[in-house]
Amino acid sequence: MNLNYFIAKRIYNNDGGEKKKVSLPAIRVAITGVTIGLVVMILTVCVVLGFKHTIEDKVSSIGGDIQITSFRSYQTGSNTPIEVTDSIIKVISEVPNIKEIKEYTDVRGILKTDSDFLGIVFRGETIPSNSKENTSNSSVTISQTIANKLNINAKDRVFAYFIGESVKARRFTIDSIYSTNMSMYDNALCFIDLRTATKLSGWGEKQYSGLQIAVKDKNAVNETAQLINSRLKYVTDHYGEQYCTRTIQEAQPGIFAWLELLDVNVWIILALMICVSGITMISGLLIIILERTQMIGLLKALGSRNGSVRHTFLWFAAFIIGKGLIWGNIIGLGIALIQKYTGIIHLDASSYYVDTVPIEINIPYILLLNIATMLICILVLIIPSQLISHISPSRSMRYE
Repeated sequence: MNLNYFIAKRIYNNDGGEKKKVSLPAIRVAITGVTIGLVVMILTVCVVLGFKHTIEDKVSSIGGDIQITSFRSYQTGSNTPIEVTDSIIKVISEVPNIKEIKEYTDVRGILKTDSDFLGIVFRGETIPSNSKENTSNSSVTISQTIANKLNINAKDRVFAYFIGESVKARRFTIDSIYSTNMSMYDNALCFIDLRTATKLSGWGEKQYSGLQIAVKDKNAVNETAQLINSRLKYVTDHYGEQYCTRTIQEAQPGIFAWLELLDVNVWIILALMICVSGITMISGLLIIILERTQMIGLLKALGSRNGSVRHTFLWFAAFIIGKGLIWGNIIGLGIALIQKYTGIIHLDASSYYVDTVPIEINIPYILLLNIATMLICILVLIIPSQLISHISPSRSMRYE
């Protein structure tokens, strides 16, 4: 067994359990500092990852990871259709990382009840053939916000009016009510059958507002979009419209710019917590070194070099850090799991887009936090451990 490790372990265990009056509080403070720091770091990473991925999934579920529209729509904001032929679908399907492709058509209209009305966007999407519900082309799915504004509920029947070259009226049955807690969707978007929306738009066969593409690996969204764009860049449809490819991040820059700011907050919190852990460890190690001055002098008198004695106390510090990490993982992961499966901590959905604090437990990230905390704390202890080289054996043997 390594001598430095052996001595450090005996110091930590205090030769039978009699703790020094000075070292015991110092050790407890150091362990507590590391524990609190790791708990805060684990919860910060779990919450931010959960929050970012929850919001991203909500946005992607409505708009897709990649959108293909007409170039004119992209430039002017108009609802100009593109022709989606089988050959176009085949070209896109051959791009790696493609999970799903589906057409959609947006048509603006007015939803009216006996006492109120509201201008909204009706988005037509393909209804799964195996769906037992919502199979009627006269069904509509609205948000809880719209339902509250118009004072309507599921299974109610409402009229919708669409103004184009002529006014078209359609009666819908409210099939279901959704809620994303995102005002940009909840305030102005409902869902109907794709064929119904295309017919109401007055467009030709295979003309749609665009395509929504879901990808397998969301980390490769930009690369996938670039590949699609390179294959459709100079292609025009039967009506002379060019295809335009953009990611959901480009379609909703405000949301994703806000989410990126969370990364800055995470790094600041991680840095502060590591500083707290490091400072408490430095204080604790200095107290232990001063308390063990006689032992250090004795080890030097017996021939131990300064480096060897420093290694002993660095091992001792590693034991303290290790215990703090164990408690930090137990408490941090415990709180995270409780929140993940109970949702006990709630949020204001109108401000944060979610009604409970989302949690995502990423084991590789947590392991990296543990390793980084251990290494950084030991590295910052190298400088205060230099105090050992200034302790003289002749003086320390008389030290009281």
